[in-house]
Amino acid sequence: MADGKILPKSGKFFVSASERTQSWNGIQQEITGRVQRKLAYEVSALVRIFGNNVTTSDVRATLWVQTPDLREQYIGIANVQATSSDWVQMQGKFLLNGSQSKVIVYLEGPPPGVDILVNTLVIKHAAKTPPSTPPDFENVDFGVNIIENSNLANGTNGWFPLGNCTLSVGSGSPRVIPPMARDSLGPHESLSGRYILVTNRTQTWMGPAQMITEKLKLFLTYQVSAWVRIGSASTGPQNVNIALSVDNQWVNGGQVEVTDNRWHEIGGSFRIEKQPSKVMVYIQGPASGIDFMVAGVQIFPVDRQARFRYLRRQTDKIRKRDVTLKFSGLDLSEYTFVKVTQVLNDFPIGSCINRTNIDNEDFVDFFVQHFNWAVFGNELKWYWTEPQQGKLNYKDADDMLDLCQKYKIDIRGHCIFWEVESNVQQWIKSLNKNDLMTAVQNRLTNLLTRYKGKFRHYDVNNEMLHGSFYQDRLGKDIRANMFKTAHNLDPSCALFVNDYHVEDGCDTRSSPEKYIQHILDLQQQGAPVGGIGIQGHIDSPVGPIVCSALDKLGNLGIPIWFTELDVSSTNEYVRGDDLEVMMREALAHPSVDGIMLWGFWELFMSRDNSHLVNAEGELNEAGKRFLALKQEWLSHSHGHVDEQGQFSFRGFSGTYNVEVVTLEKKVSKTFVVDKGDSSLVVSIDL
Repeated sequence: MADGKILPKSGKFFVSASERTQSWNGIQQEITGRVQRKLAYEVSALVRIFGNNVTTSDVRATLWVQTPDLREQYIGIANVQATSSDWVQMQGKFLLNGSQSKVIVYLEGPPPGVDILVNTLVIKHAAKTPPSTPPDFENVDFGVNIIENSNLANGTNGWFPLGNCTLSVGSGSPRVIPPMARDSLGPHESLSGRYILVTNRTQTWMGPAQMITEKLKLFLTYQVSAWVRIGSASTGPQNVNIALSVDNQWVNGGQVEVTDNRWHEIGGSFRIEKQPSKVMVYIQGPASGIDFMVAGVQIFPVDRQARFRYLRRQTDKIRKRDVTLKFSGLDLSEYTFVKVTQVLNDFPIGSCINRTNIDNEDFVDFFVQHFNWAVFGNELKWYWTEPQQGKLNYKDADDMLDLCQKYKIDIRGHCIFWEVESNVQQWIKSLNKNDLMTAVQNRLTNLLTRYKGKFRHYDVNNEMLHGSFYQDRLGKDIRANMFKTAHNLDPSCALFVNDYHVEDGCDTRSSPEKYIQHILDLQQQGAPVGGIGIQGHIDSPVGPIVCSALDKLGNLGIPIWFTELDVSSTNEYVRGDDLEVMMREALAHPSVDGIMLWGFWELFMSRDNSHLVNAEGELNEAGKRFLALKQEWLSHSHGHVDEQGQFSFRGFSGTYNVEVVTLEKKVSKTFVVDKGDSSLVVSIDL
């Protein structure tokens, strides 16, 4: 092709799919019978594009699968940005959950008129991923600031201006450590009261900077903290961000929106998992021409184990209650031994599931054994249940509902609407205002009538802090009206707001303060807000930062749930640490009523390196940590019945087994400890 300029990279041949008229046109091969269910396969291909003056385009490998009951499914298995100048390697991995009557693999993606060139395409059983090794955190100085001259005792030594702004030192900043850092560090000397004043800024990225390359350790989680203040020339709200440039990639260390001239805490965290050649920290964000001040900048490694010790004590305080078992039918003159074993903790810990997952019995076994709540990944979303106007598809949701009901698993309804425009299907976008209002009403009526009493929660209008599709078109009242109508149609379920980056200090659109204001606005318009959803798609979580958000939101007195929790690290031990941070913070906080994971099985997660179970069913280190926590949250006790015929212990709420052994007999009974603060007496007749 191209007068002999395009040659295969390997072997003697390549194939070209030309005269394409649709983006899904390409090259295909039927592979029915050559792939088995529940096995992981890896895909690799050498691809390239040609023609129509297009130099780069997405090329995707897709499976078309037909099941014995004639259900069809498209599964994206790999994709790459292909170019017209060279061959590029495309890689991916997939697993089929259920049995298939037909499987076809095909390559697609570039716009019509562009040829897809394929040199090689290989699909083979995936090699097992070798397990991670635990990172070496020996000799880490936890809590020690890596910033040089943080107290500005030596002028601006160690700091340099990024861009041609001017740095000088002033005094009069807070001498106390910002609260989130204080919670991590404990008792600590006071700050110096000196700050860096940044003037003559002509770009938003200009501010004080410092190189920290040599001071960072891989896989260690660092907390970031400072006080910031804006100069008086500012007119509107200004964003201030502590950023890292890691080999010229921006990494968010935390940000805050400032609207007045007080000092504000900025707090965040980060972690580096690949060896960088250059890392710079810098403070930036306000509009050009606006001066700002920064004081007490700290970056320090976080001692997660110390925090866990505190959280264990806190969890015991708020999640356990004193229980006295009062036995009747016992001969008190003889020796009686009692063994109490908790079989189920009733605190809600759930997971996201997808329709294809439930065709895999290994997935279902793990799910029903370890989770007591469920949420559907996509199958209840409007774009899934009504992809074309009037064509309703509830079959997937019905199948999943049947499974959950069979195993007595409670379900969250996610979601009635999604306020972010990119997640709204095309036919809805094309409606005029009146027709859109009718469609919204129909959606509410269809969904909530069909499933009345079946879902315990609904996320009413997902991510309202990050989008405004319905509000822009239907007016400010529409959001509260969605809540009111949903409540009228199904009064039994709790109606949630649901948003992301609320708990991590990295997004000023969804800070706890903004979320609180948003909820108060809805309540003022009469919306029956029954729950606060914090999604929990979080990176390198730090306990006190998460807890600070929970404290603020907890003041509203509305139950809080983590609704879509996932954490990500290439190292499974660190991923386990991240998960432990989030689960322990949730259990130790009195305002949190439940945790939903956003999946657990490899290849069925929305984020890479976040699974707890490998594709073919092996538990990884993060999964082992999850199960260890579940075990820790079961209470067991044993001892002797006292002379009043009683036995006392302290335990979590849930279901228990008690075994009573005397010289003559052995009796087993089941009892339930309900959630509560006061001591509980349970009568057991033997």
